[in-house]
Amino acid sequence: MYIDTHAHLYLEQFNEDIDQVLARAQNSGVGKIFLPNINSETLAAMNNLGQQYPKLCYPLIGLHPCYVKENYKDELAIIESELAQGQYYGIGETGIDLYWDLTYKTNQIRSFEFQIDLAKKYKLPIIIHSRDCLDLTLDIIESNQDGTLTGIFHCFNGDKAQCKKAADMGFHMGLGGVITFKKANLGDMVAYAPQDYLLLETDAPYLSPAPNRGKRNESGYLPLVAMKMAEFRSQPVTEIRDFTTANAEKLFKINAAQV
Repeated sequence: MYIDTHAHLYLEQFNEDIDQVLARAQNSGVGKIFLPNINSETLAAMNNLGQQYPKLCYPLIGLHPCYVKENYKDELAIIESELAQGQYYGIGETGIDLYWDLTYKTNQIRSFEFQIDLAKKYKLPIIIHSRDCLDLTLDIIESNQDGTLTGIFHCFNGDKAQCKKAADMGFHMGLGGVITFKKANLGDMVAYAPQDYLLLETDAPYLSPAPNRGKRNESGYLPLVAMKMAEFRSQPVTEIRDFTTANAEKLFKINAAQV
């Protein structure tokens, strides 16, 4: 069984065929899918999907950095309230994004640090978005690591040194379709990364792996990522499947019996 540790299957891109998308995922060997949240407006759709497919779709909760605006404290209050009454398996998607806009950089950092505190309080893994700011997010995690903080650097595209720093802090690297892109040049990092800290993800509907690049991504494409990881690491794809699944089950505190 594969585990997709990051997919936004509750978004409108899947409104017309979500049942078929999930059936294709299961037919591809994907047994669990973790759903990172974006903001308060996506909570209902995400939770509905989790309720419809309780043994397949597992909701997370967080405020995505691209949606951190002037009202970010209101958004964080909703997250905190939801955590107190609902079942969520992680905090995220959170972090920092300096690619699109620097206007709310300070607010993004404050939002990220608040969600780090929530992850500690509720003993949940944190899922980190770090576009154009990997060193910054690594440093923030390092300064907040008290030995209890765990999580994933989503869509990890760092070098060996950054990979080592993440693993040394006990953090996992989520690898998805980007590793299949020729110009990404991530082969050396993927080969080097410690096995115990590697996870598979899709980021559906985004970042579809080759040969489907440019099309809508979905969890059923996860084996394509696993095959590329197997190529880079010179390991059988069955080993990739098994150790990434074991890593995800340990991180999210679930087990195969919950399938």
